[in-house]
Amino acid sequence: MLSALAIANYRSLRRLSVPLGRLTVITGPNGSGKSSVYRALRLLAEIAQGGVIRSLVREGGLASTLWAGPEQFSAAMLRGEAPVQGAWKRNEPVNLRLGFAGDADDDFGYAIDIGLPPPIPSSAFSHDPEIKREAIWSGPVLRPATQLVDRKGNALRLRNDAGHWGAVGRPVPSFASMLTEYADPRGAPEMLMLRERMRSWRFYDHFRSDAEAPARAPQLGTYTPVMANDGADVAAALQTIREIGDTDALDRAVDDAFPGARVELHVGEDRRFELRMHQHGLLRPLTAAELSDGTLRYLLWIAALLTPRPPELLVLNEPETSLHPDLLSALGRLIVQAARTSQLIVVSHAVRLIAAIEQAAEDLSLQHVVLEKRLGETQVANIAPHDLPHWQWPSR
Repeated sequence: MLSALAIANYRSLRRLSVPLGRLTVITGPNGSGKSSVYRALRLLAEIAQGGVIRSLVREGGLASTLWAGPEQFSAAMLRGEAPVQGAWKRNEPVNLRLGFAGDADDDFGYAIDIGLPPPIPSSAFSHDPEIKREAIWSGPVLRPATQLVDRKGNALRLRNDAGHWGAVGRPVPSFASMLTEYADPRGAPEMLMLRERMRSWRFYDHFRSDAEAPARAPQLGTYTPVMANDGADVAAALQTIREIGDTDALDRAVDDAFPGARVELHVGEDRRFELRMHQHGLLRPLTAAELSDGTLRYLLWIAALLTPRPPELLVLNEPETSLHPDLLSALGRLIVQAARTSQLIVVSHAVRLIAAIEQAAEDLSLQHVVLEKRLGETQVANIAPHDLPHWQWPSR
């Protein structure tokens, strides 16, 4: 399980480290930086897929994603006695840093430092960001004694069983992570294990429920233990839960939100799967095309959270969107149930949903993180600075 998330110089996240529990709720007012935390987590997941540099380019490049304020705030700036302004000289090179730590000595931590390329030699890709440093260590804090893998520029070195460092002869390209460029189950099993764990992370964000939403149309179906991000295969995903997952949990989740209702799969003559829902008092089932936006979204959350193949980490971004307030209590209970098999991070500003999660999660490790923005910088408002996770970035 991850015990901490650290982000530096990404949008409003100048220097942020947050504790993580089995179930973590991240909240705060609009504009406080919740979405930036979610996007930073997605960037971390992209590293294991080999796409972090492309993702940064899609966001407008490194320059567009970097913290736009001063490198440091003076005491006078914080007191409002001096205007906010940058120093004439930087103390550190331009960097965007992302990392996480495990909660035990046998868990792995990881950090990456992304920066600007040197001005020479000139190339058509001279504006592409480069990976400057990467590190893997065991335990909650990076220390020389706990570091297992070290990447500096193009050079990669590994620590062997005897504790000695050895260089890997093949250079790592500046645009690629060591996690995707070097996979040796004997020489560096921790890299392979960490990469596969990060690849298992799952993200769900703003399901479509409009008239043209993929989830409303019949689809060709097959066993679907993991629903697609757009929910197009929701009918197959729900049927997969019924056949190889927790059927009772599925029926309870539907009845919890819609008393007396049940869902079923209809397979047409063209072999396309169609979701149908029986509701109390109606003489015929409703198809997905007939369901309200909130009802459809709730069924999508059931398919996502009751997956027969739980991921290491499941991240939900504003799951309350388009749901009637009366459904938030049931959604909270569903989220807590999913947290018993996966570590969950929920980004939300729905007070009623957060209250339902807190009420249902009495026996879980629940971490509540409230964000606020001060002088444009996102900070943790409800945890004292000395109680935040200690974090050490690898130096360049």
